[in-house]
Amino acid sequence: MSFFSDLRDSGKLSQGLMAAAALLGFGLLALFLISGVLLYRVISPPAGGGDLSPDSLLGRPTVVSFAAPGGTVEGLFFPGRSTAPTVVLCHAYLSNRDELLTLVTTLQEHQYNVFTFDFSGHGRNKKLSTLGFRETQELLAAVNALAARDDVDRTRFGVWGTGLGAYAAASAAGSDPRIRAIVLDSVYNQPLDFLDLQIERSGLNVLPFTPTICRLAYRVMNLSARNSPTLSERLAALPGVAKLFIQANDNRPLAASTAQLFLKAAMPREQLNVSKSNYAAMNSDDKHEYESHVVQFFLENLPPIAGPVPPR
Repeated sequence: MSFFSDLRDSGKLSQGLMAAAALLGFGLLALFLISGVLLYRVISPPAGGGDLSPDSLLGRPTVVSFAAPGGTVEGLFFPGRSTAPTVVLCHAYLSNRDELLTLVTTLQEHQYNVFTFDFSGHGRNKKLSTLGFRETQELLAAVNALAARDDVDRTRFGVWGTGLGAYAAASAAGSDPRIRAIVLDSVYNQPLDFLDLQIERSGLNVLPFTPTICRLAYRVMNLSARNSPTLSERLAALPGVAKLFIQANDNRPLAASTAQLFLKAAMPREQLNVSKSNYAAMNSDDKHEYESHVVQFFLENLPPIAGPVPPR
């Protein structure tokens, strides 16, 4: 009887272990599925914008197509003074080029050529976002395409960026000496930091291992960029590039990273505090004041008429 009793107990134990293993496996599968869906939602934001045709816009824009990693990208070139520098405008995450048109107009009125396009995963650009890596390459490709024109200053470019666009602006400036002045609004140090912020905002960061799985999968997807330096490293090595850091007080995480990067950046550098981080959602008065600061920065550091170029 003892033998059969032991068998029954052993069978119950085995069944219990199998049930526990099944529950554990189901739990792990659920975590991987949730993490995968979350990561996909971050790198594939809802597409919006890109509906305005060039013919409907002021400023006589023309469509400029350029080759970038993953395929061709279309941007809008707004002509300013012939042979003046070009300011490239880089939109934020969950934004698009159409939301920057008032800033385009303000810069164009001050004789600048202006160019804007949609980053991966935004507007008409249907590729997945990489939160900064591919976007930097898209910006560099845009500068190369614009530098091939004969109606712009081929040696002097400025870049304004906010959020995702600010990361791309600073990263590209570290790779292309033709970028002489950058405006960085609500910038982050590296794409993984921004991924962490999006995971936290989703509320799913409370699930065990979910942030870790998302980060690991993101690293694997962007393995080719694993050796990319952080912006704190890039900005410390840019003494010849004028920099304006815009710190928005309504976005604490990005305000903190912007302030930290300002302190680590090489001179020349300036800092501006504003109340709101979303340029596209500003009212007309706030937008006018914001644009005045941006234009004044470019007029002082990237004048429409070229002067002596400082060494870099």
